[in-house]
Amino acid sequence: MNEILERLALCIEFGKINKTSPYPPNMKGQDGADELAKLALNEGVKPDEILENALIPAMEIVGGKYSRKEIYVPQMLMSAKAMNSALAHIKPFFQSGETKRKGKFIIGTVAGDLHDIGKNLVAMMIEGGGWEVIDLGVDAGTDKFLKAINEHPGAVIGLSALLTTTMENMKNTVSAIREKHADLKILVGGAPVTTDYCKKIGADFYSPDPQGAVNYLKQLVS
Repeated sequence: MNEILERLALCIEFGKINKTSPYPPNMKGQDGADELAKLALNEGVKPDEILENALIPAMEIVGGKYSRKEIYVPQMLMSAKAMNSALAHIKPFFQSGETKRKGKFIIGTVAGDLHDIGKNLVAMMIEGGGWEVIDLGVDAGTDKFLKAINEHPGAVIGLSALLTTTMENMKNTVSAIREKHADLKILVGGAPVTTDYCKKIGADFYSPDPQGAVNYLKQLVS
């Protein structure tokens, strides 16, 4: 693999955002994901190569560490920030159509629920996996999901609930989506959600961590 991409992947894995970023201490003063992504493009590396050979593998490593509880939310957020700083350089190529996305993913925290860290981590991981993410934010009602689905036909849907009191809203939104768009894939997640609940409300997939969602999406397009 290109040496620049190897360095970029390490920056993402360990959360080195840019040269001025003090974290992690052992990479202080070195170029970060921001500079290395720009350098790779300047050296003629194609945007999809940067995505496939640096961003995606690095975020898979991060997701695996998180699943095994080798790292926690703060380290994962630093990796996601580093990934986003690299992604900023290649997004224009996606928007111009020069580089293709794998698909569209609509995500939101359900009505009545204002928690967003879990949702944000999933969104970041999936964007790092090469998908276009449409983030509806928190307290996203059924109408908001249905509007986004109409604007982005064929998108995969992700719903998050962090409170037992908002799980009913998740169920209602899934039912409404199923009524109008029976064929769409729906993923659910959040602290109180389980595989059994996922099946009960008619969703397609549940994962206790972001990497599971990334792996599921990978299977959909393979």
